[in-house]
Amino acid sequence: MDTTELLKKVRKIEIKTKGLSKQIFSGEYSSAFKGRGMSFSEVRSYQYGDDVRNIDWNVTARTGETHVKVFEEERELTVILLVDVSKSVQFGTAKQLKSDLITEICAVISFSAINNNDKVGVLFFSDKIEKFIPPKKGRQHILRIIRELVNFNPESKQTNIAQALEYFNNVIKKRSICFLLSDFQDEGYIDALKIVSRRHDIIGLNIYDEKEKALPKSGFLIRFQHAETGKSGYFDPFTSGSREKYEESFKQNQKYFKDAFIRSGADSITLVTNKPYVNVLLNFFKKRSN
Repeated sequence: MDTTELLKKVRKIEIKTKGLSKQIFSGEYSSAFKGRGMSFSEVRSYQYGDDVRNIDWNVTARTGETHVKVFEEERELTVILLVDVSKSVQFGTAKQLKSDLITEICAVISFSAINNNDKVGVLFFSDKIEKFIPPKKGRQHILRIIRELVNFNPESKQTNIAQALEYFNNVIKKRSICFLLSDFQDEGYIDALKIVSRRHDIIGLNIYDEKEKALPKSGFLIRFQHAETGKSGYFDPFTSGSREKYEESFKQNQKYFKDAFIRSGADSITLVTNKPYVNVLLNFFKKRSN
């Protein structure tokens, strides 16, 4: 994609998603995330009613008078986007590719964050850590993220969600809001997800295409190629049990995703490429605000 075309696409996404961010998060964003966090403010003398768990024993011992630590709510959030850039997200049979929907949602979240003076960072991953952009504020920073989302070329084709979660947990020490956007065509990430969920507020956004749910009805052999492994072959949709096996594989993948997030105590959303996502996100964040 040349520079002119890239800038036009970025501008188009900016115009659309800035409006959507106001529509989705207006009045919801600041209260949607649990545990905004508390930061240390000062030490002062103990007063009747203070929580004894906040006593600063070092200052108390040094002065001979009981002192407590005072904390205040952090006004600034850090939002991290964990973005799957494996080959399987470059798929779509109707309105758009899965990667296009991921880009749009990332832009909506990013503009919502900067409107609330929060920082945004992004981690691109496949089965390796492709690129990490540290969290910052400002419109220019968000436009850089969108440019990367639109034009990023990963080195690898496969997926390793556990590795991405482990890297994120090691790099971002301060409690943050993490949106994990993927088609979750992977397993073995539940332990990493549990560990990350203890420190961060993590939300999984599972993106899939309708054709991944069931095979198209056809009287011919269907040629296929696995997006991530490159293996190819032919599939007979009318062979006994073939369609059922295909559909069961999709169901098992979705079940693993849902179970992993439930067992980790993390929230999740499932979105389809050919269906509107605005109301789904709006209802989700309204529910979190209650």
